[in-house]
Amino acid sequence: MKFSACVTSPFVRHFPAAPIAGAPLRAVDIALNERFSFQVAVRCDAPARLSVSVSAPEGWRARVRRVGLVPLPHHNTDVPSNPADLDGIGQIPGLVPDPLFDETSACVAAGETVAFWVGVVPPPGAAPGEYPIAAEVAPSEIADPAKRIGRTARRTLLARLHNVALPPRSGFDVTHWFYADCIIDRYGTDMFDGRFWEILERYFRDIADHGQNVIYVPLFTPPLDGVKRPSQLLKVSRRADGGFAFDWSDVRRYVRLARKCGLEKFEWCHFFGQWGCRVALRVYEGQGGGGRLLWPADTAATSPEYRDFLARLLPEFRAFLARERILSSSIFHLSDEPHGDEAKANYLAAKAMVNGLAPWMRFSDAVSDIAFGSEGVIDIPVPSVRTALDFLGAGIESWCYYCCYPRGGYIQHLMDTPLAKIAMHGLLFYRWPFRGYLHWGLNYWNLSQTSTPIDPYAVSDAKAWERGWAYGDPFLVYPGEDGPVDSIRWEVFAESLQDYALLQALGISRDDPMLAPIRSFSDFPKAEVWRRRLRRRLFAMAGK
Repeated sequence: MKFSACVTSPFVRHFPAAPIAGAPLRAVDIALNERFSFQVAVRCDAPARLSVSVSAPEGWRARVRRVGLVPLPHHNTDVPSNPADLDGIGQIPGLVPDPLFDETSACVAAGETVAFWVGVVPPPGAAPGEYPIAAEVAPSEIADPAKRIGRTARRTLLARLHNVALPPRSGFDVTHWFYADCIIDRYGTDMFDGRFWEILERYFRDIADHGQNVIYVPLFTPPLDGVKRPSQLLKVSRRADGGFAFDWSDVRRYVRLARKCGLEKFEWCHFFGQWGCRVALRVYEGQGGGGRLLWPADTAATSPEYRDFLARLLPEFRAFLARERILSSSIFHLSDEPHGDEAKANYLAAKAMVNGLAPWMRFSDAVSDIAFGSEGVIDIPVPSVRTALDFLGAGIESWCYYCCYPRGGYIQHLMDTPLAKIAMHGLLFYRWPFRGYLHWGLNYWNLSQTSTPIDPYAVSDAKAWERGWAYGDPFLVYPGEDGPVDSIRWEVFAESLQDYALLQALGISRDDPMLAPIRSFSDFPKAEVWRRRLRRRLFAMAGK
């Protein structure tokens, strides 16, 4: 049996029916404490089982995972058919590499390409220098894995550690919304039972490990994308005198677990219905297990009933934040993506009501109309990457986000977004003084705008491609047996954030000529070679 084995860049997808993509990767340039990845791609001329192992210097951590495949019925729409903006041309419809399984072997057929993802972390205190990392590919018979066939292939990658350490990223927050309801449904937990908390910890650690520092907190069931299954952390009961009793124990447990896992900031669920504060939040008796709402679902946002509830809740909420010492690290929302004059008026009315009760709260919401920022409707807007630079140009302090759109040449992390393009996130974020980045879908494993679960290994568009949703937009992690299964896109996004930290460590100006080719969120270098050369220049500066 003959087979080809190659160490390749992490920024190429190896489609099963295509030859091994890209040139062999010989060396990587990294900071002393920087995580990095590469792939081992193999193509055989006969059926075989392939096993991959990696040898790294003493103290280094190397993790091998098999690159899994998921079906994609179409390309995403509204993306130009060029390799800089669209991956898988000629391979989609078909199987797309994305989930990363904790497996070091795979069965392959003749003429099939399989890839393994290798993540590497240098040890604390590693010295600058060159370190070889060896990957071995051993073929064996499918029916008898113990019976070797052919020779073991050995490939070596040189890791060049440069004399600069990455500090923790500062001044730029990152959040992908986390859906506790999807954890409850997927793992069949009894709301917030013991198994829920065990699984939650594994997700929290994974989120923090990928550079995200903000976690969405479902104080109440998030009013996002339809009516969701109840997932309300705060226990609420009516008192005999007509007031309310609040039990903060599960909220406290959620917050403390997040901090234990390395998450630093807390993004509290929206207090009003989506798209413009028309209705009050759906608040359940208890935690929602019985499905009993405290008021009708169509209760007006500024109704006396809801105002009375907030008047009783918000002082206790502030006291809780103070006790947990997270008031200054909390982010508050009113309503997601308000748009239009009616939504603006409703938003202003709701904001005035809440500010009258809690003047200490400032609100940050996703919005694209610059009037919401220039008129002070939203305290800290989160504009789409399509209009975000207009907000900065007008002197409006803001974050940035994308959700399904814009596409075209814009930055995204969809199933057919080239990985080299995804790897540019960190550099784009650094280029302008945004305060953070928000994305709506870390683990949205539901049918679009419903509480009906789907299988994310089979469906990556919430079954709404024809309505404008995109393959890969709803989630970046898959559900494993007892915790998350990472995706290639999630790994590349995380590595890109290290570029932000590298630029900070070196004190590079956002206006430095080296970054001048990054002109907008759609006009920026999209070839892996450009980023690699920039990093080499940065490391050369660090060595002087």
